Amino acid sequence: MAKTNTEKPTGKNEMKKTVPKAPKGKAAPEMKNMLIQKEDEKLSNEEAKDDAPTQIQENKGIQKEEVRKEKVKTKKVKMTETSVRTEDASLSTKVSIAICKFIVGKKIENAIKDLEEVTKLKKAVPMKGEYAHREGKMMSGAYPVRASKEFIILLKSLKANANNHDLENPVISVAYANKGSKVYASGGRIKKRTHVTIIAKEKRLFMEKK
Repeated sequence: MAKTNTEKPTGKNEMKKTVPKAPKGKAAPEMKNMLIQKEDEKLSNEEAKDDAPTQIQENKGIQKEEVRKEKVKTKKVKMTETSVRTEDASLSTKVSIAICKFIVGKKIENAIKDLEEVTKLKKAVPMKGEYAHREGKMMSGAYPVRASKEFIILLKSLKANANNHDLENPVISVAYANKGSKVYASGGRIKKRTHVTIIAKEKRLFMEKK
């Protein structure tokens, strides 16, 4: 014969008895304090997360304000003169010196127009030496076409510099040419190289010095 289970099933009241109860006395308030501390830590972490983006935005705003202040402080200094220079240009030094004397004291636009007329053989550049007499206020002169084209390029860049620096009525105050480095070609020939410098100033300053 099989044995019958005589044990009674555990009821709800008995299950409650088996569950461990929270300790009473001194241990109970300590547990409460631990729970309260954990809840406070959670709340502080959540607040810190919420405040983080606002702090980043505030820092960005401060940085932008500092950059704006720096931009306001750095004012653009007005220039009174500008220059252009080329080195070792394949030009004759003698011709370059004559063109420099030809354009000094003129406005940049007028100098460009005069050199354009030289390229069209309508106007001569005064030059000393074995040259024929030309029309105008000169004795002897020539039509240096290639050199005039090179000077036109320099004067156009000088005009652009003057516009960038906001010069009022720029006038060519200084223009000079010097011998460049020697370049030897086949047959012992020496190629011509010249350094050219042109400086433009405001007309009022040029007239004061003059």
